[in-house]
Amino acid sequence: MAAKIDLTLDCANAQLLAVFWKTALGYIDEPPPAPFTTREEWLAQFDLPEDDSEDDGAWLCDPDGVGPRLSILKVSEPKAAKNRLHIDVRVPGHGSPDERWARIKAESERLVKVGGVVLQEFDGHHVVMADPEGNEFCVAAASA
Repeated sequence: MAAKIDLTLDCANAQLLAVFWKTALGYIDEPPPAPFTTREEWLAQFDLPEDDSEDDGAWLCDPDGVGPRLSILKVSEPKAAKNRLHIDVRVPGHGSPDERWARIKAESERLVKVGGVVLQEFDGHHVVMADPEGNEFCVAAASA
């Protein structure tokens, strides 16, 4: 059996990135692990510094249980260089190359409206973008 993965994004503002990535991926807030009823209750079990709060992290999941879990955690140091690993947002649907490119462009425009930035377009293939904190990702067509 293949291993499952989670992805973790370090950031300055976990709640800002949570809103962006929920919009980009169609994810939802992940419920706290049982038997806890809130994230605050779950976090209380850890010996965290007093200035840490529930807003310093966000935990997202695919509502269908297919995609990897996404943890977004506040860190003190800023992003320093290009990501070595990035997310590809795959736009569903088939059709001609022009139709696929139109869907890619529409998705990148939708993500710009919620704080994304277009960095580079590879005409007809994919768009390189950055989330509101500069983490790079690509928008491309899903496999046929």
